[in-house]
Order: sequence, then C-alpha cells, then structure tokens
Amino acid sequence: MDMTGKTVLITGASRGIGAEAARVFAAAGANVSLLARSQDEIANLAGEIGPRAIAVPCNVARYTEVSSAVETTVQAFGGLDVMINNAGVIEPISRLADADPDKWAQVIDINLKGVFNGMRAALPVMKRAGGGSILTISSGAAHSPIEAWSHYCASKAAVHMLTRCVDEEEAANGIRAIGLSPGTVATTMQREIKASGINPVSKLNWEDHVPADWPARALLWMCSAEADGYIGKEISLRDEAIRKAVGLL
Repeated sequence: MDMTGKTVLITGASRGIGAEAARVFAAAGANVSLLARSQDEIANLAGEIGPRAIAVPCNVARYTEVSSAVETTVQAFGGLDVMINNAGVIEPISRLADADPDKWAQVIDINLKGVFNGMRAALPVMKRAGGGSILTISSGAAHSPIEAWSHYCASKAAVHMLTRCVDEEEAANGIRAIGLSPGTVATTMQREIKASGINPVSKLNWEDHVPADWPARALLWMCSAEADGYIGKEISLRDEAIRKAVGLL
C-alpha cells in the first residue's frame, strides 16, 4: 500500500498500536501526525521517523486540543487523509460496585469522547477534500461483557456505534469509517490487565498476545480498496481471512 503524499493522524501514538502504526504508515510513505499526552515519547518517535512526522501533545478528551491538533496537521502537511482513533485506557480495572465514579468517567472521556472529538475535528477537513478514512480501534469488549471492565466495555460498544453512525451520515461524502478489533495485543495495557488478575483475559500468557505491528499493518490495509467491503463495519484480527488478506499468515 503506497501512502506517498497522504497524511495520517494517529491518537495515542506514544506507544503500543499507535506507535507501531506511525512506523508502518511512515514506511509506506505517509506523513504522520503523532498525538498523545506523553510529549517526550511522541517527540522521540517523530525524531526516529524523520521530517515526515510531527509530534502534537494532545489530550483527546478535550475537543479544543483535538481540533487544534487537526489544524496543526493540515498546516504542516496540507491536508488530512486518514484519522486513526487509537487512544484508549483501561485503568482503573474495577468491578462496577466498587468503581470510583470520577475515574470511571475519565475512561469514558478518553475512550469515547476522545473518539468523538477526533471524528468531529477530522470530518470537515476530509469532506472539503472529497473524502478520507476514519479508522477506530474497537475491541471484542464492545460485544461481550467482561468482569471489572464495565467502563471499557461500555466505551468500546459506544465507539462501535459511532463508526456506524459516521458511515450512515457521511459515506455519501466519501468518508470510509471502519472499526478494527485487534484481539489481545502485546502492549502496556495487557501488562495492566495481567496485574489485575480479575478476569480470564488477565490469565493469558504473554505469548498468547499478537505483536503490536499486526494491528498496525491491518490499519494500513484498511486504507486500501480491498477493505471497502468493510466500510461501516468492524473487522477482527481473529478472523483468519482478514489475517491472510493483511499478509499476517
């Protein structure tokens, strides 16, 4: 997939799937705009990638910051072709009856409001240009309840519906909205899950998780015409046909 001349904005780009996506898209020729609260990490990653990368400190829970980051990206590279809503958290892991209401709400602010903010900020730019791709990291937790993950399950279920709503409203304007359920990925989040010891996911061994470059490569594939059949839907890396199409088998 040749992304030369295309511009990709990635939230949660400081580590894990976001950082690997930045490397994969940059290797495909894209300009990459790296968003995260961790300023040093994204600055180091931008330095690693080179002049086609910029680091934009941003809290996705605040719309003004996301909107400003989109403007900065457009000023730097001339447009925005792909928006990857990747930023997400799972801590604090807690059963609903014991959850701290404010901390529960903070997860919703990042995982759900953050995705809405990204979509809302990117859409006017993409529509003026005649289209673009909005790719969002979903989860199996969007469809099945998991003990002590009420915040995560609720936010991911809502994000799945946001993708469907964007497709319903904007497909005719050239917007390709697709969700990606990556399965369990070898990232810092999985270490947090492991440490909780609460549900079956926390019992998985490290080698059970897929490497972060797998979903990153899937996101690149999702920008191709091969993925057009999944527009408005969610694809899963648990699906062997998807893994084969992406080139992971």
